[in-house]
Amino acid sequence: QVRLVESGGGLVQAGGSLRLSCAASGSIFSINYVGWYRQAPGKQRELVAQIISGTNTNYADSVKGRFTISRDNAKNMVYLQMDSLKPEDTAVYLCNMREIRGGVLHEYRGQGTQVTVSS
Repeated sequence: QVRLVESGGGLVQAGGSLRLSCAASGSIFSINYVGWYRQAPGKQRELVAQIISGTNTNYADSVKGRFTISRDNAKNMVYLQMDSLKPEDTAVYLCNMREIRGGVLHEYRGQGTQVTVSS
């Protein structure tokens, strides 16, 4: 079982930047999927960015060119660099990891970190 803890959220003005971190309690070397999701009040959870199999990176159209996802296997960390933030980026951001062990899919989720962007 891997526990995830997100950090780095906060209040920022539009146009500003934040760097979110997701710390895993164990090695993420075998994790083949890492992703950041977000959920705003009254809205469904949406995918923000993901890395599949260590190299295939995808972003939601709304954040392309502004957000960058990365992972550091040595530190068991996943990051989300968010630049040029907009008020519509306001949401709880959640880290997600998945791995297949013994033929079974295991999914891990954090509790989230709040990001608020003021206009």
